[in-house]
Amino acid sequence: MKRILLAEDEEHLQDTIKLNLELEGYQVTACNNGADAIQAAKQQNFHLAVLDVMMPQVDGFEACSQLKKLHPDLPVLFLTARADGNSRITGLKLADDYLTKPFNLEELILRVKNLLKRYDIAAATVFTFDEFEINFSSLYIKTKTETITSLSQREWQLLNLLISKKNLIVSRDEILEKLWSPTENPSSRTIDNYILNFRKIFEKNQREPKFIQSIRGVGYKFSL
Repeated sequence: MKRILLAEDEEHLQDTIKLNLELEGYQVTACNNGADAIQAAKQQNFHLAVLDVMMPQVDGFEACSQLKKLHPDLPVLFLTARADGNSRITGLKLADDYLTKPFNLEELILRVKNLLKRYDIAAATVFTFDEFEINFSSLYIKTKTETITSLSQREWQLLNLLISKKNLIVSRDEILEKLWSPTENPSSRTIDNYILNFRKIFEKNQREPKFIQSIRGVGYKFSL
């Protein structure tokens, strides 16, 4: 079920939009200000955000900026009474779509569906588990506290290989064959160092790893 974050301070309109989105099969989290929307996005991942612009505490433009920092691939649709050219240009620079009030509910639903299709395309390169989001297209790992972009190209390749075969053992020979050319001669410690780096990122207890496991004498396994 697709999860939609809705921020609209006009109670009647919020109820109407929420009901119609839920009738389409979406799970909707509704807020009446931008600050609550940002907090909700910190607590869970959404597939789409629908934001009013003129809201108390934090307006829609600022809320959108903060949401994009938390989840760079999150599609955002502005829903606003501000129809002037400058507002529209600002909105489209920040977000993915801009719909002015009053609007047709059928048009809103169609725009939501189109944005979710874009999300599905982007999500094909995104893997989430536990409290982590790994984006193999934009090359970042998002945790609760930071966004990590410092992995080497080969580390990204190894992480992708392990995740693509989650819960299966990947031998050292297979790793060497797929990540290094026959003319290269990596140190036996190279893969081990990559694994140690992954554990620093993903494991709460590196001595008893839950996700990045070593299989003695064979290879490694990404476990879920």
